[in-house]
Amino acid sequence: MELRVLSLYPDQMNIYADRGNILFLQRRSEWRGIGFQWKCAGQGESVDPAAHDLFYIGGGQDRDQRFVAADMVETKRAALESAVDDGAALLAVCGGYQLLGESYQLGEETLPGLGLADLRTVREEGPRLIGNVAIETEIGGRKRILAGFENHGGRTYLGKEARPLGTVVKGHGYGNNGGDGLEGVWRDNMVGTYLHGPLLPKNAWLADHLIELALERRYGTRPTLDPLPDELERAAHASARAAAGV
Repeated sequence: MELRVLSLYPDQMNIYADRGNILFLQRRSEWRGIGFQWKCAGQGESVDPAAHDLFYIGGGQDRDQRFVAADMVETKRAALESAVDDGAALLAVCGGYQLLGESYQLGEETLPGLGLADLRTVREEGPRLIGNVAIETEIGGRKRILAGFENHGGRTYLGKEARPLGTVVKGHGYGNNGGDGLEGVWRDNMVGTYLHGPLLPKNAWLADHLIELALERRYGTRPTLDPLPDELERAAHASARAAAGV
């Protein structure tokens, strides 16, 4: 088996060690004897929806989102929608998460979004939402804790058709907007979140879940991944939870 991953705009959308998510996926695949193919698509480059089974959009600052937003919609939106509808996994972090929605409002400027999730983001008055955060989620069919680091000025609001990735553990982070207690967005095979850190090394189970989804799309059945020792991964998760106060 081979895990086929495509990163979008890795030179621009890579903040707070988000590229570590790719390295972690590679290691957890290779340790199990699963091949790993990683490719990138940048400005003006088209995407083949059938060539990749896990798509990744990292975080970026406002200037980086300005650079990629219109091009992403013009050259990649249709392919991403087709791939996700066909079962490909997609992980979007912070700035990438904001661009999954309809738009990102920056004062008088509106950045276009991919429209893959029913959400909108607005840069409102008020402080940035910064700190360690823990959320409770049921992704993968059981309740778990995701822990990471958030730092965003935009406030994200989910529409009626959107399902949150989870709820902020009370008093331990801000989440989408610091008001409704929700964090991220989740569709069966698509995850958007504000959690950095990078996210996957702190939450190894989520990395494995994404690998399973991607391999299922390629090979038709969801594999049972070989267990790994994970002493360091469990320690990283415990540290992230402790930093968030959980």
